[in-house]
Amino acid sequence: MAAAEAVAAEIFRLITERGLAAGIFSAEAEFLDHLAAVESIEWTRVIGFHTFELLGADEDAPQSQRKILLDHLVRRVPMAEFHGLRGEAANPEAVCANYAELLKTRPPDFAVLTIGQSGELAAIDSDNCDFHGSSAVKLTASAITLTIPTLMACRSLFVLVVPTLTEISENHPASILRTHPNVHLYGVR
Repeated sequence: MAAAEAVAAEIFRLITERGLAAGIFSAEAEFLDHLAAVESIEWTRVIGFHTFELLGADEDAPQSQRKILLDHLVRRVPMAEFHGLRGEAANPEAVCANYAELLKTRPPDFAVLTIGQSGELAAIDSDNCDFHGSSAVKLTASAITLTIPTLMACRSLFVLVVPTLTEISENHPASILRTHPNVHLYGVR
């Protein structure tokens, strides 16, 4: 709930300053439920993206990250725009290129992220981590994911799951968050 209130405050600040807020949302159902319940958010001024989608998953698949976002947030609020990654697309490389272009036209202001038990960030694990890559979106063996540079370019990061990571290393992709100047950490039970 505290994370939802902080993200709502960030959205309010962005709308007040610029008239629009663009954010990347992780598929954390409980957080999304709390965020959807915040009445003060002008959702018609919010553009949403999401962190990753599993290859082959359509929006009705139980394991789909997009399904979680749609069910727990997007279908519950009048969001101006939501741009989901299409895991079921026949040409995932084209999905990456098109989504990267979309991110250029509407650069996200903030990101809500979760960290996996081994330090994964979005669908980026130690096997496909690149802190300095030039791609905004890329394919892994199992997903279409936003890249570390794309996430780190956001002005504010709200992190929902925080395991202890002591060294900054591509072996633990989420460790890069320690270098960002505006990270807000929230433990999730």
